[in-house]
Amino acid sequence: MMYSSTRDKSCRVTAAKAIAQGISAEGGLFVPEEFPAWDLKRLSSLVGKSYQEKAKAILSDFLTDFTPEELSQCVESAYAPEKFDSENIAEISKVGEKAYLLELWHGPTCAFKDMALQLLPHLMTVSAKKTEPGKDIAVLVATSGDTGKAALEGFKDVAGARMLVFYPEDGVSPMQKRQMTTQEGENLSVCAIRGNFDDAQTGVKKIFTDPEILAELEQNGWKFSSANSINWGRLVPQIVYYIAAYTSLVEQEEIKLGEPVNVAVPTGNFGNILAAYYAKKMGLPMGRLICASNRNKVLADFITTGVYDRNREFFTTSSPSMDILISSNLERLLYELSGRDDGEIREWFGKLSADGKYQVPAEVLQKLQAEFAGGSCDDEKTAETIGDIFREYGYLCDTHTAVAVRVWEDYVKKTGDETKTIIASTASPYKFTADVLKAITNEALPEDDFAQVSLLAEFSGMTPPASLLALKEKPVRFTGSISKEEMGAFVRRQLGL
Repeated sequence: MMYSSTRDKSCRVTAAKAIAQGISAEGGLFVPEEFPAWDLKRLSSLVGKSYQEKAKAILSDFLTDFTPEELSQCVESAYAPEKFDSENIAEISKVGEKAYLLELWHGPTCAFKDMALQLLPHLMTVSAKKTEPGKDIAVLVATSGDTGKAALEGFKDVAGARMLVFYPEDGVSPMQKRQMTTQEGENLSVCAIRGNFDDAQTGVKKIFTDPEILAELEQNGWKFSSANSINWGRLVPQIVYYIAAYTSLVEQEEIKLGEPVNVAVPTGNFGNILAAYYAKKMGLPMGRLICASNRNKVLADFITTGVYDRNREFFTTSSPSMDILISSNLERLLYELSGRDDGEIREWFGKLSADGKYQVPAEVLQKLQAEFAGGSCDDEKTAETIGDIFREYGYLCDTHTAVAVRVWEDYVKKTGDETKTIIASTASPYKFTADVLKAITNEALPEDDFAQVSLLAEFSGMTPPASLLALKEKPVRFTGSISKEEMGAFVRRQLGL
């Protein structure tokens, strides 16, 4: 299995090279040259297997330059039972007759990013030894909240790696901020950016392709990589949980093997729903992919019109991990829909960089709309949905999951499509305690985050995650903030360049 770049398909690298490098030299994203086929017979072989066994079978098709022993060690280390509060790694909760909430937040940081970021450090370590022996890896991350903490936890004290995380100063929840600023680990740094997530993400991409910084890295024995979903090693584990979830529903006799399901995903950077699209390309029986946006609905608008326009007001919402106007992984999807035309990708994303806007031709829009439906949900409807689900089913969900539920409900009303649907549940409600409490009670809320956690536990009967409760006693290590223009200098200082 070889990988090419979305902006230069003549570039061909191994999986290890794609993971170790993170992003192609010209700024493109690595994608597999072909997708493995999983017919019903192959899918049936996963029924009854553990999550770890399913992961090894699926990943082995993509990571063909990893030995079976290397891959097994990576998977078993990532999904060790003591790291997750469920032996199934991910859980499925049925809500109503047609909706199955795929709970991807049972890992150490209580967010779906754990599903990939517990595995990525192991994949990256093996990849670096294969491709850049003797060099240390400098891992840069831009986060809208969940990726940062999950990456920090995954890379904590990993030998040969230094991680730098940038987050928008006022663009994450209090609990997300506390998770990052109290993070332990001698090889980690966390820094707030005066701006939004797009500023942080653009800054990281600029550093990755800065020839001056790259030359300094080379001279000092460093190599850049990324733990964002622009890195293939971050994205490929996400394919696993959609296939694993489908086979789990077969095991539970909720669906028959071969029965199609829809998938609804709350997404800002498009990686989570792209993984579902890739699973469908491989043969997983899927119908419509429902892309759920919050008030920053650049993706929903794009699916409707074919015009991607980030020149709009940016909103800070109750679902901050989706507060994004530049969706990096959309580039990978458009590479497929354009017939893998790297020239068109360079043109479109050149326009996005220069003008903040591009439009795809009618034939690409038609292919997009054949696979995806888009919708959005504001904070008021998000809160309403959290309350409705809690009162009707006794089930508590976070703000991001509620966005997906509401957009899916709107989609069903609009289309009459009653297909059973997997809805990605991306975070524990305790990461967004204040907003979830406001949705289920009219009581005045205490100002203290941990008093809010206690109140939510009292109202819901849901036990708070131990990892979040433990934050109360941890000292804050990382303070202060910088402008986006200072990010390069910060990286230089942290790496001793």
